[in-house]
Amino acid sequence: MDFSSFKGRSLVNWVSYSPEEIRRLLELARTVKEQAKSGECRQRFAGKTIALIFEKRSTRTRCAFETAFGEEGGHPVFLSSNDIQLGAKESIEDTARVLGRMFSAIQFRGYSQKTVETLAQYAGVPVYNGLTDEYHPTQVLADVMTIEEEFGTIEGKFLVFIGDGRNNVARSLMIISAKMGIHFTIISPRELFPDRNLVETCRLWAEKSGAKITITDDIAQVKGADAVYTDVWVSMGEESLKELRTVLLSPYQVNDSLMEKTENSSCIFLHCLPAVKGQEVSVEVIEGTRSRVWEQAENRKHTIKAIMLATI
Repeated sequence: MDFSSFKGRSLVNWVSYSPEEIRRLLELARTVKEQAKSGECRQRFAGKTIALIFEKRSTRTRCAFETAFGEEGGHPVFLSSNDIQLGAKESIEDTARVLGRMFSAIQFRGYSQKTVETLAQYAGVPVYNGLTDEYHPTQVLADVMTIEEEFGTIEGKFLVFIGDGRNNVARSLMIISAKMGIHFTIISPRELFPDRNLVETCRLWAEKSGAKITITDDIAQVKGADAVYTDVWVSMGEESLKELRTVLLSPYQVNDSLMEKTENSSCIFLHCLPAVKGQEVSVEVIEGTRSRVWEQAENRKHTIKAIMLATI
């Protein structure tokens, strides 16, 4: 596949990527997964380096980036907020200029979307959003890959996110679903509905792809879902809201009763992890036969490798 048009591009969210480009990345992810399963060892990042900036802790994102880059012969360098001057003694713009001259690419996982966008603007090399408070684009590419592996297609499938409707995963799922023809519903308390402007933008994309975007507080709207997705009730940095969120979101727990409301015996369960078992999802569901969370976790690596291969 020719990915010359991807070279040097950043991924801060999926807004600037076309459905055709996302499709090509999914195909590349499938190819690199097959290569990994067959034991192929390639060195496509030999002589390359990547800076991995982490303000927030991580298991899957850090391990996916480090192993994907290292297995291809590249050298990943982990940088916590305690290791560099990002936004402290040195502006984000200046940090971007320096790292861009030393590294082949940069990954940022932290709080502000503005930070990753500034890095992308000034670095001169590809910058990847490993998670911000607003978006989690690498996660949802793995999610879409997992759905496609399960059902053979994503177009026309019905994905329901239930819980905190304005968190970074829900927002990112809405964008990629709208572009890729996946019917997408957020079931959430009204207090946690996503930003109306983003919803309307996604509905414009959905008109072109044939998708339907629905935002509701009605749990019965889970009927017919092919996949039910949830996330933690309290995101990193929002720990002070734990008691309030627990009261608000307890009726939206994904459990056996809710999964039965789909009236679809083929419906699968998804979660970006880490999960608080017994809160947003029951132990029976996440550990049950419908769960595909471990496949999702593995696919983080393959999709991240595909993004880096295409853009570096």
